[in-house]
Amino acid sequence: MRVLVTGGAGFIGSHIVDAMLAAGHEVSVVDNLSTGKRVNLNPGARFFEADITGPGLESVFEAFRPEAVDHHAAQASVKVSIGEPARDLAVNAGGTVALLSLCRQYEVRRFVYAASGGTAYGEPQTLPITEDHQVRLLSNYGVSKYTGELYVDLARRTWGIETVVLRYANVYGPRQDPHGEAGVVAIFTGLMLAGQPCTIDGDGEQAKDYVYVTDVAAANVAALAAASGALVNIGTGTGTSVNAIHRELASAIPTSVPSRNGPPRPGDVRNTWLDNRLAKDVLGWSPAVDFARGIAETVAWYRERAATPPS
Repeated sequence: MRVLVTGGAGFIGSHIVDAMLAAGHEVSVVDNLSTGKRVNLNPGARFFEADITGPGLESVFEAFRPEAVDHHAAQASVKVSIGEPARDLAVNAGGTVALLSLCRQYEVRRFVYAASGGTAYGEPQTLPITEDHQVRLLSNYGVSKYTGELYVDLARRTWGIETVVLRYANVYGPRQDPHGEAGVVAIFTGLMLAGQPCTIDGDGEQAKDYVYVTDVAAANVAALAAASGALVNIGTGTGTSVNAIHRELASAIPTSVPSRNGPPRPGDVRNTWLDNRLAKDVLGWSPAVDFARGIAETVAWYRERAATPPS
């Protein structure tokens, strides 16, 4: 199948490109490289440097004629969404609409949408969170990503595009930016390898669902063959505390630098993890990488990257 991956030079998107190619698909990437990196690009995929909200997007469809679009390009900064809500909406909702419109025009059969399970459900009423949990949005970013979901569902019902929506838990693993605002595993790994202290928000017992990036990539490959209209959580079904993350990393990166505790992060949901039983039924998917192995592989990648001189 010819698959166009938006955001395919980014952290999650680049792993999806790798998995799609390994599964035998023909893959092209569209990325504006605002946060994605050329070093993440798989040479087996054709690359188009373009913005999903820009005029050059149609030329990508004209040149590649995709049969499926896997949509991961996004404005992913909660901080930006607070300061620039119009930009956040334009990229996350407007960019999704632009892609769906081109899918209709170029008769693209399938559209896979990366949604945010971490923001859609808000403060959970029950754990683990199932897909029928009430949507309780707490941020501009959450609103813009969920608005994208609504447009995806509308395109399925009115334009006949086959769609699958994947609501992710907290994704971690190689290629995540250790200097970004999100991704506690990447941030702590970078600090500990540099011999610097990690700041744990609050008491550190807040627990989230952390799913390894190659498992997320496998879910996207499976989504190409799933029933249209599926909306599924992609997570481990268990919560892992920040303290537990720090302990696991300290085991993998021996350090004498103690962590320190800071104030709780305002507006942060304390406990949230996703029920993944529907993904097992609909996609035939379940996570294959446990947390200890995921941490070990993540640390090994960052160590190798630190030891490799820039080209």
